[in-house]
Amino acid sequence: VVIAWRARTGASPIVRPRDLSRRARTTLILAALMGFTLNLGMFMAFERITIALALLGFYTYPAMVAAFNVILGREPLDRARMAALALALLGMVAVVASQVDPVAGLRLDAIGIGLALGAALSQTVYVIVSRNGYREVPTEQAIAVVLLVTIVGASLLAIVSGSPASLLRPVVVPDVLPLLLFTGVFAAAIPSLGFLAGIRAIGGLRAGILMLFEPVVGVALAAWLLDEPLVPIQAAGAAAILGAAVILQRASRAPSAEGDVTPAPGAV
Repeated sequence: VVIAWRARTGASPIVRPRDLSRRARTTLILAALMGFTLNLGMFMAFERITIALALLGFYTYPAMVAAFNVILGREPLDRARMAALALALLGMVAVVASQVDPVAGLRLDAIGIGLALGAALSQTVYVIVSRNGYREVPTEQAIAVVLLVTIVGASLLAIVSGSPASLLRPVVVPDVLPLLLFTGVFAAAIPSLGFLAGIRAIGGLRAGILMLFEPVVGVALAAWLLDEPLVPIQAAGAAAILGAAVILQRASRAPSAEGDVTPAPGAV
């Protein structure tokens, strides 16, 4: 719908694959594959370890992005970014680790933790190649490709694994469809669109650090909708992540060695 609307208004003409450079096609395909593998890895990790441990493994990706950017010479890890990264990671650990139930115990499954870290690596590659790799593709069109590859890949995997009936569940159980549509739009499409736009606008490291606020939102929603009590360490963790955002904002006012650029024409 967004693609059609923006194309109709002339804000973002539809880009045909044959009009793209080889580099843009390659990096877009790579980003789409990484989007599929990170989702696959996380959902498989959720089945083997607690959600809190899976999130702790996954949210190491901003540190991975920082390391790769330094190695590639794309973005210097100056004092401000280093302080913001450390503060945000500590805040994320405080928020997520407090959700671990000591009574239930820690399910330290090596495969599950490996899957979560693998998902973090996929997210890292996605962030790095999405910075400028296929900038000639408007943001909403790029996200459509990424989500389409995930849909096709997950559907083929369900068929190969012998559970094609699960794909028909929304038809067999109509009550599931509204929930899937809601989460598909508001928990997948819109956040993915915003994340890619953010990566293009402010760079992968700053976008990744700000993304660490996601567990805070999850905890707040759980407290509001599920009556799960908030504990002081979670509030302290949220404050730390907000502090990291403030550090990044103040640092962004100074000239950046990364050479930040404005989003490409048509980017949302």
